Amino acid sequence: MAKRTANRPSLSARKGKRAAWNDLFRKFAHNVSQWAGSVHAFAIALFVVLTWAITGPLFGFSDTWQLVINTGTTIVTFLMVFLIQNTQNRDNRAVQAKLDELIVHMVGADNKLVVAEDLSDEQLQRLKSHFEKLAQRQRSSRQPQTPAAGGGQRSGR
Repeated sequence: MAKRTANRPSLSARKGKRAAWNDLFRKFAHNVSQWAGSVHAFAIALFVVLTWAITGPLFGFSDTWQLVINTGTTIVTFLMVFLIQNTQNRDNRAVQAKLDELIVHMVGADNKLVVAEDLSDEQLQRLKSHFEKLAQRQRSSRQPQTPAAGGGQRSGR
């Protein structure tokens, strides 16, 4: 059986389409995330909830009345999880790239930390403990030395 490739787009064309869709989704997710965190979005959500609550007596607090808010909030929450996660992932990658830039160009920095996000949980815990010990030693070495009791002179008396 011969393969049909005449009507099939090339790999580069498919990648280009995928990149265009990814870019469109990225922009959409960013804009929705920005808007969802605004005062206007909160005001609209508050208005919807208050309207729903006020209409309760009109509908006799029926199951359908409750189902409306439950369904609406479930759908919005479900969709917002993906949009906000996309934006957070992108922001995290951007911050990570900036930190990597600083690590790579800082004299004396441990360049192995550039790939720290790829370490296992156990390796990250060991790394955290290592740097906590280093920080403690650093703080200890910076502590001013207090003179022995009765051995130092007091000024101002």
